[in-house]
Amino acid sequence: MPEVVFPLDSNKKFTDQQIVGHNRWHPDIPAQVRVKPGDVFRVDCREWFDGAIQNDDSAEDILHAPLLSVHTLSGPIAVEGAEPGDLLIVDIVDVGPIPQEDSGPLAGQGWGYTGIFAKANGGSFLTDQFPDAYKVIWDFRGQVATSRHVPGVSFTGIIHPGLMGTAPSAELLAKWNAREQALIDTDPDRVPPLALPPNPDSAILGSLSGAEFDRVAAEAARTAPPRENGGNQDIKNLSKGTRIFYPVFVDGAKLSVGDLHFSQGDGEITFCGAIEMGGFIDLHVDLIKGGMQTYGVSENAIFMPGNTEPQYSQWLAFSGTSVTLDGEQRYLDSHLSYQRACLHAINYLTKFGYTPEQGYMILGAAPIEGRLSGVVDIPNSCSTVYLPTAIFDFDVRPGPGGPHQIDPGQGVPKASF
Repeated sequence: MPEVVFPLDSNKKFTDQQIVGHNRWHPDIPAQVRVKPGDVFRVDCREWFDGAIQNDDSAEDILHAPLLSVHTLSGPIAVEGAEPGDLLIVDIVDVGPIPQEDSGPLAGQGWGYTGIFAKANGGSFLTDQFPDAYKVIWDFRGQVATSRHVPGVSFTGIIHPGLMGTAPSAELLAKWNAREQALIDTDPDRVPPLALPPNPDSAILGSLSGAEFDRVAAEAARTAPPRENGGNQDIKNLSKGTRIFYPVFVDGAKLSVGDLHFSQGDGEITFCGAIEMGGFIDLHVDLIKGGMQTYGVSENAIFMPGNTEPQYSQWLAFSGTSVTLDGEQRYLDSHLSYQRACLHAINYLTKFGYTPEQGYMILGAAPIEGRLSGVVDIPNSCSTVYLPTAIFDFDVRPGPGGPHQIDPGQGVPKASF
């Protein structure tokens, strides 16, 4: 096993650990550990809500989830010799749930969860159709996930980090804050909000304290969206065997990682849409000096996906176009067309006995493929959702005998207001 450079004790809160990570982006958050180019090392990662979500049949914890405290990131990790303008090579050597802990109260100890956030608490991709809070618990057996809340489904997870990235420079951070505030100002009272501005409440900033903590907390960017440094990209294909090339904006690069997922469908459409868990990730790092200019990668990482994904060979695909549910035509709106494709898939699954919420959870957690299939034929963008048929315990394809009827069981727990 590689050296554990960022250890976490499952019996302690994130802020009580031997090394405290962070939940904001800022160039002045000190590096907690240092590694050298060529090193292979292990990083323990906490589930993104630090144990706030329970393995039970209630969704009240999703309804009241502490969004100001996310994400619980392990890092920053300084790479010796890294300078602005370099490319940081990060290889995912291995990744998985919490080792040697197959049961317990923390996600990653043999189980994980998927949630739909209430519209008032962040919402989801389909928040107008699913405005309430729901939760599904998934049990792990090896690399296979099943759920008491979604019967008749089992699938091999594509385990991956939802969030990994390098620290921004002061200039890049200022750019983020300015452009996101300008967006917020266009509709400051929108629910859910258009963006999340800096907020010192619940900020965790590694070893910073006192006046320096207060200054950084007031400036630091929230970790919710992906940005030029990588960040919360939620790309399910960043799995074992992946090589990623991150732009370096500060000395040491200051790499951070967290938000591990046991599985996820393309888009993480329920927002808390992957199977969230804590766990470990083994990384190898190296540098390409001056690589940002040499390869034209001045922003946003490029990557080579790993080759350990489950090999599904048969799919049932659903398409959608950029027309709203009430019939309004939109111009090449790929966001809308993907929503419509997802809604078509959910409606299809209800014909087999699933509730709409169960269908939505399947799309959020299972390794579905989402694709932009047509983006040039005015006025309609066309998006598609590919659902692997092998994840079901019955034949989900259309046939002359009609849909097989499943027992939906207890269904998906819903929070009460």
